[in-house]
Amino acid sequence: MAIKVIAQLREVKIGKNPGKKFVMRPDLYVPITEKKVFQEAATHSGISSGVIKAAWDAAGEVIRTWATEGHSIPLPGLGTMRFGVRSKAVEKLEDVKANLISVRRIIFTPNVDVKDELKNTSIQITCLDEDGNVLKRVTSGDSGDIEDNENPSTGSGTVENGGSGTVHNGSGIIPTPSDPEDDYPEGGN
Repeated sequence: MAIKVIAQLREVKIGKNPGKKFVMRPDLYVPITEKKVFQEAATHSGISSGVIKAAWDAAGEVIRTWATEGHSIPLPGLGTMRFGVRSKAVEKLEDVKANLISVRRIIFTPNVDVKDELKNTSIQITCLDEDGNVLKRVTSGDSGDIEDNENPSTGSGTVENGGSGTVHNGSGIIPTPSDPEDDYPEGGN
C-alpha cells in the first residue's frame, strides 16, 4: 500500500520565486461510505452491520458531547480527538476578549501504531506536465517524519487551547481536566 501524490507543473504567481514549478497535491481517492465501513467491520467482527452502525452512532454522540465539554476523547485504535482554538496572546487581563480567537479547531492526535503505519507507508509521486501527461513516477525515500499536532510551530503571540491539558493565562499554565472520568463519579454523569 502507498500514499499517492501528484506533482504537476503549474505557473506559481505568489511567493519569493514565481514561475513554473511542480506543485504537489494528494491524488484524490474515492470516498468510502459509512455503509462500506459497517460492512467491512461486520465481516471482521462477526457482528451485524446494523449493530455496528447503532454503536457507531452512539459513540459519535458521546464523542461530540464530551469534546464540546473540553475533553480529549480516545478514538479506539486511532488516537485522540479534541476541540481547540487559535488565538492571539495579550498581556493585560482587561484585553482578554472573545474576538482574540481567530479559529476553532478539531485536533486529532494519532496513537503510536497509526503514526508508525504512516511513517512506514511509502509515497508514490506521479509527475505530470501542465497538460496532465505523465512525465515520471517516483517512490519516496523520505525520512517518514510525522507532523506533531500537539506541538505545532505557531509563531509568536499565538496561544492554542484545546480545552483540556493546559490553558495559558499569561502568568503560568493552569492544568485542566482531560478525562471525563475526572469529572463524573463512577456510573454518574
